Amino acid sequence: MKTDQELRSQLWQLDGSSYRAYKAIRGRYDFDEFVLCVDYVQGDPFAAPSQLRVQLPLAIAKFPSVLLASSPRKIALRDYVTRQFAQIARQVAQRRGSGKSGSIGISKVGPEILDRSAVCLTSEELEFRFTVGLPAQGRRILGRQAADLLCNDIPEIISQLHYTQLDNAELQSWVETNEDAEALRSQLLPQGLVAFIADGAILPRASGVDVRPLANGAVPWQSPESLAVTLERPNSGPIRGTGIPQGITLIVGGGYHGKSTVLQALERGIYNHIPGDGRDCIVANSTAMKIRAEDGRSVTRVNISPFINHLPQGRSTTDFSTANASGSTSQAANIIEALEIGTQLLLIDEDTSATNFTIRDRRMQQLVAKHKEPITPFIDKVRWLLKDYGVSTILVMGGSGDYFDVADTVIALDNYRAADVTSEAKAIAQAYKTERIAEGGTEFGALIPRQPLAKSLDPSRGRKEISIKVKAIEEILFGESAINLSAVEQLVEPQQLQAIGWALIYLKTHYLSGAYTLREICDHVVEDIQTHGFDCLDNRPQGNFAQFRALDLAAAVNRLRDLKIKQLSK
Repeated sequence: MKTDQELRSQLWQLDGSSYRAYKAIRGRYDFDEFVLCVDYVQGDPFAAPSQLRVQLPLAIAKFPSVLLASSPRKIALRDYVTRQFAQIARQVAQRRGSGKSGSIGISKVGPEILDRSAVCLTSEELEFRFTVGLPAQGRRILGRQAADLLCNDIPEIISQLHYTQLDNAELQSWVETNEDAEALRSQLLPQGLVAFIADGAILPRASGVDVRPLANGAVPWQSPESLAVTLERPNSGPIRGTGIPQGITLIVGGGYHGKSTVLQALERGIYNHIPGDGRDCIVANSTAMKIRAEDGRSVTRVNISPFINHLPQGRSTTDFSTANASGSTSQAANIIEALEIGTQLLLIDEDTSATNFTIRDRRMQQLVAKHKEPITPFIDKVRWLLKDYGVSTILVMGGSGDYFDVADTVIALDNYRAADVTSEAKAIAQAYKTERIAEGGTEFGALIPRQPLAKSLDPSRGRKEISIKVKAIEEILFGESAINLSAVEQLVEPQQLQAIGWALIYLKTHYLSGAYTLREICDHVVEDIQTHGFDCLDNRPQGNFAQFRALDLAAAVNRLRDLKIKQLSK
């Protein structure tokens, strides 16, 4: 291992050389208090930045053991120092030449506290994984500027990430908030709940493109007395809020009064949030899946017969495939695929649903007889879904009172203020009967397990054996295939898509040779990451991975347009 002085001298000697000469600095360097690893050197100042790591011993960082006492605390600590690294780097980094010269970057994060690979933690050290733009003028090395960047700026950033240099009270709040949120979520099932919204929570965001809480005019959440529960937190004590019970819950109210905002907060309730986010005490069942219509998506060998049957020309729907699904067909497939992987809570907003999938009223039933209508609307399956599989549903519904008949709980929003109107809704349902005919039969229908085939997962592109690129939180370019995940609305960071892309390769090499179902495969991959860390996905250290669920991985598999999959049994 070379020293930091040797690195500085080497960079001075490279001054003025062709940019590719930077490749010579790959390796490990002892900086006394930490080790700097140069893993990958960019070939061009305009290319993706170089990848580096810093290994900082905990004995030097001096984080107290109380901050490392549980998994939620460790994740929150890593999340916090990731954010601090990014903030300090913005202050320290200087533009040094052309292209990305002088940049210092780490994973960009949102208000969610996620398990990420940007900062890793062992019993001995913290490891920071980040990128730098090695300085150049044109395509000539600026060696002295590079020496300043690597030998001055990086040590300056790391020195400010020691425990004694951080805001200790803020860090303590970070780890306690994360641990408390985990405790709240763990109480949902024993309490017969699927979600919890704390009193005082701020649900609205600053704007559609700004995920910070609305600063002015936000109405704090206040629970209706009939739905109020008190849950315990290990650090901050008991907290009161709305417990949304298992079963079928409607969220109703006028337009712009907060219905979709509540559902969006519950969608993100599968994640823990940073202190002060306003949603840091909102939690939902970790398997909750937002379901929407997704026109144009491909569907491969899915049993959508619980919702769609007797198609024209006798086309089967127990083993259904299409390259261009309609709104109703895609929504049916999205539900069945989520059930296949084990969701226990569906989240549905009428604004993003196919109308003919959601409801078929009495008048339409009279005009178009059931034997001429292939679609069984969700209203006629939602209770069978609960009875047969124990799956709850939360629906935002402003246009159809027919759902009053099947709902267990009805929450009305009036200017973001919630009221339990279940009794009123049931009274209206009795007074104004819809007289519609239930079309859902006497059961939900079978869920048929499937097994993906290895030949449909090909990450190669041209001469590259592996080509994975991510476009924001919308798309994974996996080899020659584009996997559109824009409708998988609970993915919140590009790093999740990056990890999913590599997980597709991992599951192909580790689990597609056996007789595993898609659910088993996805569960195994997530368990392997939890046990061995993100590095099990790629033998090269990667700093741009973030946690995802088995449901999210399956969603990517199901959206492969070249997917080959077989049904295992009926």
